[in-house]
Amino acid sequence: MKTETVAWSRAALLRVGQMAQADADTIAGGVPGIDLMETAGAAVAAQAARMFAGRPVAVLCGPGNNGGDGFVAARILKDQGAEVRLYLLGARDRLMGDAALAAGRWTGATEDLTAGFAPAGTGVIDALFGAGLTRPLEGVAATVAETLNGAGADVLAVDIPSGVMGDTGAVPGPAVRARETVTFCRRKPGHFLRPGRDFCGRVRVADIGIPDAVVAAQAPDTWVNSADIWWPDFPHPGPDDHKYTRGHVVIWGAGDMPGAARMAADGARRAGAGMLSIACRPEDAGVFRAGAPGVLVRPMADAGAYEAFIGDGNKTLVVGPGNGTGPETRPRVLAALATGKPVVLDADGISTFADDPDALISALHGNCVITPHEGEFARVFPGADDRLARARGAARASGAVVLLKGFDTVIAAPDGRAVINANGSPYLASAGTGDVLAGLTAGLLAQGMAPFLAAAAAVWLHAAAAQSVGHGLIAEDIPGLLPEIVRTLPKAVATEAPGHIFTHLPLEPGRKSEQV
Repeated sequence: MKTETVAWSRAALLRVGQMAQADADTIAGGVPGIDLMETAGAAVAAQAARMFAGRPVAVLCGPGNNGGDGFVAARILKDQGAEVRLYLLGARDRLMGDAALAAGRWTGATEDLTAGFAPAGTGVIDALFGAGLTRPLEGVAATVAETLNGAGADVLAVDIPSGVMGDTGAVPGPAVRARETVTFCRRKPGHFLRPGRDFCGRVRVADIGIPDAVVAAQAPDTWVNSADIWWPDFPHPGPDDHKYTRGHVVIWGAGDMPGAARMAADGARRAGAGMLSIACRPEDAGVFRAGAPGVLVRPMADAGAYEAFIGDGNKTLVVGPGNGTGPETRPRVLAALATGKPVVLDADGISTFADDPDALISALHGNCVITPHEGEFARVFPGADDRLARARGAARASGAVVLLKGFDTVIAAPDGRAVINANGSPYLASAGTGDVLAGLTAGLLAQGMAPFLAAAAAVWLHAAAAQSVGHGLIAEDIPGLLPEIVRTLPKAVATEAPGHIFTHLPLEPGRKSEQV
């Protein structure tokens, strides 16, 4: 199997229906369902033993297969000498299938889970409901979730914390807040989409014996962003390259907010673009010439001059940062899009179409990456779905790659592929960071990287730079941090061990994933 295929397979996120089908196909292939459950429960027990370090353990089991995993984990922990109390939500005689088999192998007492449950200093395994839950927690389960959270209980969740929707990360009611989560085969979108990701803590993935071929048969179309899925396509100059072969990025700059274009320019140059021009009105040329000496400043007397300049040669265009939403921005965007060249559209370049979104949507094409935050996105693509569905819908409708910014940034392609970023940093909540991201994306596009992968790489590198600084980060810091981050990637990607049992730390900026 090619390295790229392995990387994409490991980064795949499975929706609830896809995971259920993978289970069913594995069972149809001759692996008994109870064997999968035993392996899953053993992984939970192993992690619980590490987490709880000899403390008493309360295992909360629900009425389905998630509860079956809990029964297995409870039995193994008890056999290892742990003090275990098992609480069941619902009647034991109503358990069915593999969950009933797992419960039959449990020889300890089974207590009713009631609203009066209290953790009382124990470690808690949440095996109430998995990723397939489709409604808010209610009754006893809702009360217990609130009790656990209020007590700050040390919780290990099975599959996903109860109350979190596996496909969307939605939390429509109370939900258990876990310190760690053990899920199986592959992670789910809800582990990374907020607010669900905030409840998951550290997510560990256990290989329970579902073959890679079975996973591939589900045709995954969503992945967690990871350097090893785009590194093989990352642009690396060769001995015959020169500034013209590495791409020419043209950014429209406005004198009212010149910093935006300057920061986008820094991002594009550090991404490797061979040339960088800031096009601007003649009266604004002085402010841009006072900036970085390696940036070319191109005064444009009128719209015609701009159109002629961008239409000539191999150029990648950036429109929007600091441009304002006045009457000149919309025709400039449309002129850039009409060239068919790679375009990054950000900020005001999107918002200027708030009163006529169809004009923008109809002009976008497959060479474009649009980089809105939530407010800008809603002005052109209104809707109430989850972030993943909204980004996908916008990409499909526009034909462009959509980079929907946020702590859980989503990158969606017109063909339905999507990547969810997992290394987001709250320190990116600072003016100008989005301008740097637009330039970084453009710099990768200019060197021939495909829009979807360029956007994924730009987002990951942008966040990695922020993580390396943390408190005190300002937008101007980011471009200068990129060379060292990129320099470390070949070693990091090449040495990442194969397999599917690993952890991701979505809530701890600055820390890397661990192999377990």
